[in-house]
Amino acid sequence: MKFPFSLCAAFGLLAAGASAHAGQVQVAVAANFSEPMREIARQFEAETGHQALLTFGATGKFYAQVRNGAPFEVLLAADQRTPARLEEEGAAVPGSRFTFAIGTLVLWSPRADLVDPQGAVLRDGQFRYLAVASAATAPYGAAAQQVLEHFGLREQLRGRLVTGENITQTYQFVASGNAQLGFVALSQVMRNGKLQPGSAWQVPQELHEPIRQDAVLLAKGSDNPAARALLDYLRSDAAAQVVSRYGYRQ
Repeated sequence: MKFPFSLCAAFGLLAAGASAHAGQVQVAVAANFSEPMREIARQFEAETGHQALLTFGATGKFYAQVRNGAPFEVLLAADQRTPARLEEEGAAVPGSRFTFAIGTLVLWSPRADLVDPQGAVLRDGQFRYLAVASAATAPYGAAAQQVLEHFGLREQLRGRLVTGENITQTYQFVASGNAQLGFVALSQVMRNGKLQPGSAWQVPQELHEPIRQDAVLLAKGSDNPAARALLDYLRSDAAAQVVSRYGYRQ
């Protein structure tokens, strides 16, 4: 079916107009939130036309990069402290900060018979290496250290710890078999609302400080409509469904 030229031209103008209003936003994303954020970014682009350009890493490193002029416009952190600190220092927009997820720490192994439902394997010591994220740069690593301190195991296990720069590297240590088990984010071992094969202990929330993860509009994104649109989208029901499916609370 052929459309009249005038109608084709009108469609072209509409498409050009939509494209002209679409934008891009540079987003720094805490490593634990990689998979859900990829899904959210796809939905965000489909619904708004805006494209979220994602960079994944450790929250502590993102802080240093932002303070040194990195072009990030939105930060999705693994904690509350970093966005608040950036806001206090003038590197983030006041009043734009909010909690988008509350993370869950899990002790996980790809071996089905290794991790028991109470985490007693930590005391039994039936493993060679335990992977944890860096407590200095990754809030999930700090939470893992708090769990070890709670059980009085921090010094006992010091020589058996394998430390990842961020939670993604920590997960890779375990998945590859370089460490028999490790403290990772529940979101990393969830697929379609179910745990991956293996064994896991979901760490009780009272054993460490809550892993409240805040988003904030950075100063470089203050005049970017796409950046503000992304933060609005993170508050939507559609985004909340993705967050929940990966094992986060809100």
